[in-house]
Amino acid sequence: MDIKNNVTFETKCYFNDWEFLLKKGRLSKMISNCNYDFSSRRLFLNNFGDYTEVKCYTEDLIKNNVIDEYFIVSDYAKEAMDFFNLDKNGFKGGYYYSIAELVSIYLCKTDFLLHFSSDAIMQKDCKINWIKSAIELMNSRDDVVVANPTWDFKFKEVKSESDAEDEDWFYSYGFSDQSYLIKTEDFRKDVFNEINEQSERYPKYGGELFEKRVDSYMRNHGLKRITSKHCSYIHKNFPKNKLLKALKLKYSR
Repeated sequence: MDIKNNVTFETKCYFNDWEFLLKKGRLSKMISNCNYDFSSRRLFLNNFGDYTEVKCYTEDLIKNNVIDEYFIVSDYAKEAMDFFNLDKNGFKGGYYYSIAELVSIYLCKTDFLLHFSSDAIMQKDCKINWIKSAIELMNSRDDVVVANPTWDFKFKEVKSESDAEDEDWFYSYGFSDQSYLIKTEDFRKDVFNEINEQSERYPKYGGELFEKRVDSYMRNHGLKRITSKHCSYIHKNFPKNKLLKALKLKYSR
């Protein structure tokens, strides 16, 4: 039997956070902390007024073998929206929170896609290869379509939100765009137009955003997320205040 195990790593950046990722080496750490030999490493550039400077830094990362390629989201937005049978107005304010993720799934050529938001990063010293373990489980069960590490070492919180568990995983409904490993074929189709009452817990300002739509789809079809009992990622927002951002950039390593 052909075992599907090739994985794309991808993340996105925009005008407020790109300097942290590209100038301060964060993107390189995001990839290396995963401790996995990815088939493809991609960066998506979104919501820039002028792409000239960020493209220069991005091309340097390709030369230095940090990533393999990059994409400007707006170049593929219409194709992706048409492919998924989506309308921009239907996002009700959530379009700009969603389009990069949709484009990345649309363009993904590997069996699995691992996404991290720019402000989320794997812990450095996880002893378990959670990606390999997740792929083995996802290949054996059609109802498990998403995997992720625990967030911010909150293992007790994850346990409390889970429906079941085994030695390595908590099982639950729910979805977060901070980190997800997905079966590409399960999401590279018209699955983003569903509604579920329990998905209304997502922030109102995000409208009908990507993660809310995925959550609805999963709940409607009894599809599960697995969350690692052994590994965690750390999520911390980048500052938007100019002074705080300048200080953070100055002292980032």
